[in-house]
Amino acid sequence: MKRAVLRAGVIGCGNVAGNHAAAYRDLPGVELVACADVDPDRAGRFAVRHGAAASGPDDLFDHGLDLVSVCTPHPTHEAVVTRAAAHGAHVLCEKPIATELGAAARMVAACEAARVRLGVAFQRRFWPAARRIRAAIDDGTLGVPVLGHTSVLLHRDTSYYTADAWRGSRAADGGGVLMTQAIHNIDLLQWYMGEAVEVSAAHAAFRHGEATEAEDTAVATVRFASGGLATLAASTALTPGLGTRVLVSGRTGASAGLTEYPEGTEARIDLWAVPGAETSAPPFGTGLAADPPLSRINGALAPFHTLLIEEFTDAVRQGREPAVTGREAAKSLAILTAAYASAASGRPEPVPAPHEETTA
Repeated sequence: MKRAVLRAGVIGCGNVAGNHAAAYRDLPGVELVACADVDPDRAGRFAVRHGAAASGPDDLFDHGLDLVSVCTPHPTHEAVVTRAAAHGAHVLCEKPIATELGAAARMVAACEAARVRLGVAFQRRFWPAARRIRAAIDDGTLGVPVLGHTSVLLHRDTSYYTADAWRGSRAADGGGVLMTQAIHNIDLLQWYMGEAVEVSAAHAAFRHGEATEAEDTAVATVRFASGGLATLAASTALTPGLGTRVLVSGRTGASAGLTEYPEGTEARIDLWAVPGAETSAPPFGTGLAADPPLSRINGALAPFHTLLIEEFTDAVRQGREPAVTGREAAKSLAILTAAYASAASGRPEPVPAPHEETTA
């Protein structure tokens, strides 16, 4: 980039957008210039709070942005990302990259054709605990992962789905707990385990069925190209929620696990079953805690959004790929695509190629 100061924008001024705006505002060498939302009043309030200009979605790129964070509802990501690419702006897109693989492939293709960077916000990869497990795989401490597990056992009030009409709609949200919450842990699982090739899944709506047409509870098994196997359990129907966990065992026989409890708290290593270096910790610390509000969960994750955004802006400056590219983010979406297909068919389904462009 030729500019000494990168001009940043945020489109979509909902819950998580504040983490993006605050990171841009506070990072040296970055100026938060403008924000946009389909609701002008919400954009105005957000702009005042973060010291930026309020804009409509059609006018955002008139501000000469170098990069933009896309924090709009899931199915709108493709239109916003491809428009940003057409204006020469680098893009950091909130997860999931899209709700279907064809859209993800078109987003990747548009950004590559425009020679702009496309990153995706999987900020939990920046937990030190998550990186410690990845390093133990890379240096051979764990060996090739052969067994994995993740649990995403959370609480959401029914009002979470009714407050925003798009939440929990298959057309507007792409799914339920798998697409919106568990995708973070599915991303970590595939980051550790490698290429996924087959999924067997089932899901149901046990608690929020009157408020959402999507699942609030799901289970799955995943088979990987390495021969490794993993299991998944996910729900937003628990009271209180029990946080999230990822556990990996390798060919050496060693295992490592991390726990995020309460939800949004920085994950910690709760199991390090490596010969000569064994440690463990109670997953719930000193006991069960009250379910935090969504605003507190997002606030607790803000430092890791900051690390993600700092890494993304460094990638833009250096002309390199960010840590989590659009192509990388499509891998978790491919696993979800197979999971939803399996739940519908009642049989194991192959994981589709995550980079194959298809029609919408």
